[in-house]
Amino acid sequence: GGEIRRRDVFPLLVLHLISREPAYGNRLIEEIETITEGVISVNPNTIYPLLRDLEARGLIEGKWEHPDRRTRRFYSITPAGRKEHKRLRGELEPFLDSVIRSVGLIKREIYGDG
Repeated sequence: GGEIRRRDVFPLLVLHLISREPAYGNRLIEEIETITEGVISVNPNTIYPLLRDLEARGLIEGKWEHPDRRTRRFYSITPAGRKEHKRLRGELEPFLDSVIRSVGLIKREIYGDG
């Protein structure tokens, strides 16, 4: 169902971004806002619990930039995370296509074809 897929969009996006290069929470928030041109803004109360969950599940690994000071925690993807990223990527594409299609239909209904 749609609810399960919606819930998986942020984990997919975070795994995708971390698979490109290790990142910390605020950097991920900034990247998501940049990718969506500010349409989606992620709250720290959303991103940090998600990062802790992904780490607890062994999908990412976090390391403090300066362990003695606990500054930024950089997250990198694990082999299990790469496997989950690939799975989610395949599973979510039809859902994302349906969202795009639905938004187009709503816009056409309200504003017409022109």
